[in-house]
Amino acid sequence: MIQRSALLGFMLTSAFLLNACSTGAYFWQATTGHLKVLAAAENINEVLARSDVSDRLRTQLEYVQDIREFSVGRLGLPDNQSYRSYADLNRAFAVWNVVASPADSLTLETWCFPLLGCISYKGFYSESNAVALAESLRKQGLDVAVLGVPAYSTLGFTPDPVLNTFVNYPAGELARLVFHELAHQVVYIADDTMFNESFATAVEELGVVAWLAQPGREGLKAQYEVFDSRRNSFRLLLAQARDDLEVIYESRNSLDRKQLLDLKDQRFKQLLADYAKLKQSWGGWTGYDRFMAEDLNNAKLGVSGLYTQYVPAFKALHKLCGQSFPRFYAATEVLGEFPREQREILLAELQRAEPLSFGFKCL
Repeated sequence: MIQRSALLGFMLTSAFLLNACSTGAYFWQATTGHLKVLAAAENINEVLARSDVSDRLRTQLEYVQDIREFSVGRLGLPDNQSYRSYADLNRAFAVWNVVASPADSLTLETWCFPLLGCISYKGFYSESNAVALAESLRKQGLDVAVLGVPAYSTLGFTPDPVLNTFVNYPAGELARLVFHELAHQVVYIADDTMFNESFATAVEELGVVAWLAQPGREGLKAQYEVFDSRRNSFRLLLAQARDDLEVIYESRNSLDRKQLLDLKDQRFKQLLADYAKLKQSWGGWTGYDRFMAEDLNNAKLGVSGLYTQYVPAFKALHKLCGQSFPRFYAATEVLGEFPREQREILLAELQRAEPLSFGFKCL
């Protein structure tokens, strides 16, 4: 979910944008922050050759190497230097994302940058800088969330390393993350975060099923399926809350603001109660406690939907392309060239298994 979500690659292009006075400080922290990450990276083979490497880290990095080769050979993802090095940042997260939305809407605020277009977050390498922006946005009356992000993609501009912030994930989750980030290097559409994240999530989900299906992975597969079942139940809980809140916010013209905000508050209280029941069904597993405890508001619910909205549509497109990843990627690129309105129509048709408009097909 959000705890391991992708931060798209704003920081590399920022190196070319420092002449923009109004955003110079922001781009400077992004550029220098990423350069420090690159400076800390060491080739995985060199790390594994050291005698002082812990057994745990050795095992995880060996998984990464296997995942990386699989990503190229079976999934057709880029064969470059990304995720072939390792960096210990000595902190819990790679970056911190700030997301915001109106108090009566799930629509996320956006920030626009040259080359990358408009994106639904602003990322910082310093938590204190993220918190400072969040406070200023809250003073404007916005719902705001600060999200620690363990991994991000630079869209292939530089070799993204494996980081200590996610290297100890269970093997299935490690595979998901690497496949997701590499997918961003294959297709990236400016101004459409939901398209980009849903595509990458579809790739990661399809990829991890194939990776775990290999002989000898039965134990890892069983471990993954337990976690994935919990994640899907949690996603459904959030989706139901988003749907209900959308109905509430669509009534803003027939309700006074106090009534609307009271209904909003009641729905968030129901979400917390529903989560408590869900935890009981998991035997008290606490994996999403932090997500539910901090900044639970429109912004957090809005950003959670970015990663899953079109996943069924992209999986349907993969099937339409004969489950060929290269054909699937090519078709996604073509889909991304349509104007946003037509893109959304096609994605909805794919999701409903309907004939596709505009002469679109998988070649």
